[in-house]
Amino acid sequence: MKLLRRRTAVPLDDRLAALAEAADLAEGRLDGAAVDRARAVVERAGVRRGLSADHTAVALAGATGSGKSSLFNALAGAELATVGVTRPTTSKAQAAVWGPDGSGPLLDWLDVPLRHTIGAGPEGAPAGPQSPGSAGLILLDLPDHDSIELSHRLEVDRLVGVVDLLVWVLDPQKYADAAVHERYLRPLARHRDVTVVVLNQIDRLPARAVARCLDDLKGLLAADGLDDVPVIGASARTGQGVGELRALLDRRVAQRRAWASRLAADAATAATALWKEEDLLDEGAAGPSPVTLDRSLTRALEEAAAVPVVVRAVAKAHVHRSIVATGWPVTRWLRRLRPDPLRRLHLTRGGVRTSLPPATAVQVSAVDTALRDVGAAAARDVPEPWASSIRHAARSRAGELTDALDRTVAVTSLDASRAPRWWRAVGALQWLMVVATAAGALWLFALFAVDYLLLTRPPTPTLGRVPWPTVLLAGGVLGGVFVALLSRAAAWLGGRRRARRTAKALRAGVERVAHDLVVTPANDELSRYTHFVRALATAAAEPG
Repeated sequence: MKLLRRRTAVPLDDRLAALAEAADLAEGRLDGAAVDRARAVVERAGVRRGLSADHTAVALAGATGSGKSSLFNALAGAELATVGVTRPTTSKAQAAVWGPDGSGPLLDWLDVPLRHTIGAGPEGAPAGPQSPGSAGLILLDLPDHDSIELSHRLEVDRLVGVVDLLVWVLDPQKYADAAVHERYLRPLARHRDVTVVVLNQIDRLPARAVARCLDDLKGLLAADGLDDVPVIGASARTGQGVGELRALLDRRVAQRRAWASRLAADAATAATALWKEEDLLDEGAAGPSPVTLDRSLTRALEEAAAVPVVVRAVAKAHVHRSIVATGWPVTRWLRRLRPDPLRRLHLTRGGVRTSLPPATAVQVSAVDTALRDVGAAAARDVPEPWASSIRHAARSRAGELTDALDRTVAVTSLDASRAPRWWRAVGALQWLMVVATAAGALWLFALFAVDYLLLTRPPTPTLGRVPWPTVLLAGGVLGGVFVALLSRAAAWLGGRRRARRTAKALRAGVERVAHDLVVTPANDELSRYTHFVRALATAAAEPG
């Protein structure tokens, strides 16, 4: 896994917090076992930081016959570990402690019951080499990692995973053994700062072969990613190299930082296992661009939501209602016999589902294609398996689209059904025309009755040469028809304007629905991925 190096050192607390965040963000999206391992590292780090920071737990690990128990005795300056021909001789880890005060809780957590105090102590305690730098050293002799006993191998794996500093003891016969390199050393490539390799038993080699073996071992370690680790040639029997190893351990113990370096390496390794992509975002990188609303999606949703049908219904309903409100009252009742286009679609009452025609198979397919395109656009620069999660997020609320679009159409159409104020004024004028027509008709009927009964006709006022009764009758009829025709023309124009406004409002409503139910979930998942990558880059950063 190739990680872009951070330009600044990352504190341990920040690494662990970032790893915990990355594990939470990866929940349900990446391999569950890797997520659990990351959380276990964070939990283990929390426990280790609460234990003695003045002690450094150093483990001697090696294969059967590598002489690590002899090296353990040589470093302790006392015969603490049993050394024999019969293998394996070490069945349970044991500890040599320099400066025991405060080491108990740490050893309890390491589950190492067999403990030896080195230097000043109670009567009978082993006395070994003591130096100012040794105070705080806890040296562990582990069982053989290649033991035929499963319990021994499990004990090694457990302690190798938690100790602060690892000293791998190899011997000239098996230092190239694939078992130790593939199972232990190569997975610990990020633990270079807390790893030491000792080629033990060099007294068995001719003097000219020692340098050659050490060079060969360094080459193998470089192939494992451990090219910077100290490699020491030693002999527990003759004492060669033991002083150099003890001095190195004293320096590491005196620094009191091995435990922090170990936890930082654990965090980086867990981050590497969590995400195996080649590149991660460097600090300051923008990350994948958020997806924007695509016109093809809104167009497909508009068709599926029957927006064109609604827009046409708005224009027709406006004309229909205008005729009902402003038409000649004598004939307008005929218009009432026709169904209202909006009312027929149940678009005149809030809170009620519409009766819009359901989407056709072609429209459903277009919506599905548009949703896939949005998901593909969002996941374009994101590797699998997170890309699948982003594509799924874009479709996660697709089942809510139908109801949301239906509500949007219903609410928007309510605004489109409101009557203009001029309808009321024109309606009142039309009734005045009816009154004038009726007055003229009644007046003429009265004059006819007077003539029929041979009564004296009263004088009839005129408008010019036309009697007023005739003016009222003809003017009322002609004026009502003229106003009705003029109102219908105005209604047709108003219907077109209202249809355009409704189309614009519906388009905006559909875009809101598409943004809330499609784009936002996809971008939320994309943002989650970006935050995950940044957190992981922090957790997995190379040492500054």
